[in-house]
Amino acid sequence: MEFCPTCGSMLMIELPNMGHATRFYCTTCPYVCPIERGVKIKRKQILFRKGIDPVISSDDMKNAPTTEVPCPNCRHDKAAYKEVQTRSADEPATLFFKCLNVKCGHNWREG
Repeated sequence: MEFCPTCGSMLMIELPNMGHATRFYCTTCPYVCPIERGVKIKRKQILFRKGIDPVISSDDMKNAPTTEVPCPNCRHDKAAYKEVQTRSADEPATLFFKCLNVKCGHNWREG
């Protein structure tokens, strides 16, 4: 998508016609720009991944209430849970669980 350097409107494309090459033209002002065959990279942007912060930290689960729910990883029957409203108010809350088995410690969610 290209924009007019004069007025800022979005440029339209005009196919070859009556002796002129394919070109961009502005519908608002008289700006015309021929399209060259090669592709030019106008600006290079280095992209990097941001770190993802956990919704529930291990500190949140230390004093959390427990319930009898089987762990999907080790089938231990007790887990700590925390209820968090992650979506809009008219949607149900999300339950985050942490297995209380010392060897497992698996985290999962429902909802």
